[in-house]
Amino acid sequence: MNTGWVLLIIPGLIWGASFLFIDEVLRAVDPNGVTFLRICVGFLTLALFPSARKPVDRADWGNIIWLGILWFAFPLSMFPFAEQRVSSALTGMLNGANPLFATLVASFIARRAPSHGVTAGLAVGLVGTFLIALPSLDQGESSAIGIGLILIALVSYGFALSLARSLQLKYGAVPVIWRAQSVGLILTAPLGIHDLFSAHWSPVPVLSLLALGMGGTAIANVLLASAAGRFGASKASGTTFLIPVVALVLGLLVRHEQVSWLSVAGCLVCLSGAYVMKRAAASH
Repeated sequence: MNTGWVLLIIPGLIWGASFLFIDEVLRAVDPNGVTFLRICVGFLTLALFPSARKPVDRADWGNIIWLGILWFAFPLSMFPFAEQRVSSALTGMLNGANPLFATLVASFIARRAPSHGVTAGLAVGLVGTFLIALPSLDQGESSAIGIGLILIALVSYGFALSLARSLQLKYGAVPVIWRAQSVGLILTAPLGIHDLFSAHWSPVPVLSLLALGMGGTAIANVLLASAAGRFGASKASGTTFLIPVVALVLGLLVRHEQVSWLSVAGCLVCLSGAYVMKRAAASH
């Protein structure tokens, strides 16, 4: 396997495993602490890259602050609270809808409807998202809240991706992500540090935190940026198709989570819709 394919596959594997890591870290610290610590570890990891300190124009700091909110502080705060209510496998499968929400948000910002092919893919994908969530919606209010938190986080990612595109073209990914993480770190510090006083650490949560912060919050972003530079953003985004598959397999094998076959079928439908949408977008 050449290095190009490694750049495409590893981010999907890391992000797919991140929901398992969140579950493990929640055994030691409350949700706000999880978010603060993963951003902190990610920030310190990216600080080791010399390119992180590339200068950024003062005029762009407003957008970087918004990026810190929409990419890090807000959505990363949603997932630990969601995983107190739904399984890591379900959380990962719902993340298969990420390209759908990104496209919907981009169309909303541009005030332009997507093409017929993209619209068809969106419709299929949204049906799949509904099927993934349906069994958990029948389990009560707590599960419904968890699903709602995940979907809100995906909408936030959609706005963040639209905002990040121009910044990354101008400066590269690492300087932008590093500075956005600094914003997320400041915003999550008050509640996050409070949670640390009641934390109870053991080896597995500590190792999971390091993997979550260094891998999912730092290195995967750098690898994806490198893949986008080599293959283009459209092909590089294909790594997201691995996320729900990896999350499902790890949830079943490691956490022994119960997953409805309807949710699994919905995951396949969702990924099919994202694939149709991606192919339709690439043909234009």
